[in-house]
Amino acid sequence: MMRGRISGTLHSLRALKAYRQLPPLAKAEHRHDRAGLPGQDPGIERAIDEGIAWLGRAQDHSTSRDGGVARHYSLITGWGASYPETTGYIIPTMLEYARWRGGESGCQVRQRAKRMLDWLVSIQFPEGGFQGGPVGAQPHIPVTFNTGQILIGLASGVQEFGQYHEAMYRAADWLVQTQDPDGCWRKHPTPFAAPGEKTYETHVAWGLLEAARVAPEKPYAEAALANVRWALRWQRDNGWLDNCCLSDASQPLTHTLGYALRGFLEAYRFTEDACLLRTIQKTADGLLTALRENGFLPGCLRSDWSGTVEWACLTGSVQIAYSWFLLYQYTGELRYYTAACATNKYVRCTMKVDGIPETRGAIKGSFPVYGQYGSYQYLNWACKFFVDSNTLESKMAVRSTRGKAKGPGQGTPTHISSEGIPDVSSYNATSRCVRGLGP
Repeated sequence: MMRGRISGTLHSLRALKAYRQLPPLAKAEHRHDRAGLPGQDPGIERAIDEGIAWLGRAQDHSTSRDGGVARHYSLITGWGASYPETTGYIIPTMLEYARWRGGESGCQVRQRAKRMLDWLVSIQFPEGGFQGGPVGAQPHIPVTFNTGQILIGLASGVQEFGQYHEAMYRAADWLVQTQDPDGCWRKHPTPFAAPGEKTYETHVAWGLLEAARVAPEKPYAEAALANVRWALRWQRDNGWLDNCCLSDASQPLTHTLGYALRGFLEAYRFTEDACLLRTIQKTADGLLTALRENGFLPGCLRSDWSGTVEWACLTGSVQIAYSWFLLYQYTGELRYYTAACATNKYVRCTMKVDGIPETRGAIKGSFPVYGQYGSYQYLNWACKFFVDSNTLESKMAVRSTRGKAKGPGQGTPTHISSEGIPDVSSYNATSRCVRGLGP
């Protein structure tokens, strides 16, 4: 007991010393968040507009000045350099907003997305991969996960602008060529996370599925679904996913769990396999048990779905909210919609829509800001996933008077493998045409 008290006292003293060393802006935000979640919700539409505006400022203020989006704004060190990985999947967010808003503002956002694409193409490795980490990070090597995220942006660029085909093919082909026979990617891991297999790389599979929509004749869908099959071997009976964290698989971030869940759902969207949907629900339902009534989701979770921390990883919260919205659309089960709305509202209440431009419309890594994910930083990918989830909520509210959510079993019949994932080798041209993929 005495050792515990001494340890606690030392921890408090270290925390006090760290606080005293913070610059004034960081100290002010620390005090603000320590008071608790703000009660003011800026509203969905205002929050989306402010989020997009902040992403534009992050592009303009990147310290590498290259057309990419700054990784973060830090209350301690200021703006960061461009981050290729997250710039990649920010692109479809910007394009979706441009189509949704239209007009001059939409046109400007569309042009921002094109600048991002042009920059990414300029830094692609000859073999097709993309670097890990932000600009300037070492070692400068191609990484599977980062390439998969950029592939999402390249595929959207092909569809929007009718360009970037070569870059998309090179990235997708490289992912197929470097995949192991069991569906896992092991050859080009990120040097910025703990070593080992990662089930959250189903988010890489999503990139291949987007490429497959552009080029259905290529083996991209087969490779993507092979990875999903491999990842689901690590799912426990309660829906928990092993090997699903950047650093500590015993208590993964909701961010990486959100990556995995979204990858599974994109596989369902591609195949419309009801068996896969039921499997996905096990993980989504486990996450539901961790959610508190006010929309707080602990930033790290144990295998029984209990929280291990008292801060929220805001990125993971809105990623998971988006997936719950999708599940509501696919199943019609109101519990998913209710949970997603509560989570979105919680994160919206952390957003400032006034004050200095560096933080207005931005989303913190953690709430409180001194939580252990992106401490004292506003992350570009947190803002991206926030915009996505709130945009989907807004669209669902508009559509709610026009029709009902789609239920399971109403999609295209599929051929099911023993793992419960469709065997794409048995797909024919007709089945792909039904899904709008083309023969």
